[in-house]
Amino acid sequence: MVVDRMESASKEKVTASRCSTHKEEGTHIFEIAGYSLKKDMGVEKFVRSVTFTVGGYDWSIRFYPEGTTESPEGCMGICLELMSSNAEVRTFFRLGLVKHETGLIGSMFTPNNKVFSSKTRNSREYHLFILRSSLEAKPVKYLQDDFLIIKCNITVIKESEVYETLGHSEIEVPPSDIMEHLANLLDTKEEADVTFSVGGETFQAHKILLAMRSPVFKAELFGPMKEKRMQCLTIKDMQPAVFKALLHFIYTDSLPDLDDLEGDDKCEMIRHLLVAADKYAMDRLKVMCENILGKSLDVENVATTLALADQYSCDKLKDVCIEFIASSDKMDDVVATKGYANLKRSCPSVLIDALEKRSRPRI
Repeated sequence: MVVDRMESASKEKVTASRCSTHKEEGTHIFEIAGYSLKKDMGVEKFVRSVTFTVGGYDWSIRFYPEGTTESPEGCMGICLELMSSNAEVRTFFRLGLVKHETGLIGSMFTPNNKVFSSKTRNSREYHLFILRSSLEAKPVKYLQDDFLIIKCNITVIKESEVYETLGHSEIEVPPSDIMEHLANLLDTKEEADVTFSVGGETFQAHKILLAMRSPVFKAELFGPMKEKRMQCLTIKDMQPAVFKALLHFIYTDSLPDLDDLEGDDKCEMIRHLLVAADKYAMDRLKVMCENILGKSLDVENVATTLALADQYSCDKLKDVCIEFIASSDKMDDVVATKGYANLKRSCPSVLIDALEKRSRPRI
């Protein structure tokens, strides 16, 4: 009887269906230069971002320096507005000011759920009010060099879809762990076949991996100009810590943890790593360094970073530096830095580009 019941169960037809809700995500960053010049615009006066599209719908961000008639006293306002007509949109979003130190929206701004509808004014807008005193208080978190950044992450929830599926579970495939194995190979130095001497320190590595990641290493290790014995290669003009970070990237395709470095020390390390990436023709690493330096610009380091970008043909980083100088209200402070003096002496044409862009009227 038990066998009969088992056979019957095995012949049972199993059907299944699934309800799936689709979503589309997008982020818009609204940068406000010259915040102090906009503080006295008046209640209900605002500046608006360009219209941007997320999930097939048009949106914009409005910034009220002195708030609205509905805002509490002493508060400024930020408004997310649905611009599309005849639309009703279910969303999950996060709107707020960006901390200059981390590039993230401040923890005081919590995620929100809202159905936006263009049928009525109240339904098509969401207002967030922020105390001006908290914005301008020391230490400064959100306002730097008279520059304010508003960030909005929007997730548009689409209509649910129900469809038939197979009556069995999908077998989950674990994520790739090849990078962990390669990192372990670098740490253990197992079967390493080449040694480098850098600033008095030695590093062991694997020639085939170096050649795979860098055409320069490939030429040095396997090309016609390779050294015959090649028991120990000397790397000049590079710090041991920089070469160690370079090897970490070669093996793991990621930057090492630099949390023990702060401020200028971290930027200096990234500058040296950019130079190393350029030397060994490692384009991805070079762009990653450009990205970090571009996000770390301030009055003190922008001139130094611009000179580096010009020297190593980092055109995008160069444009970011020039834009920073052109939009900064602290040009006198930039001029007073040592980096500016070096830039003026070594790259006068680059400096002219920055000054010309700053002199153009901003729309």
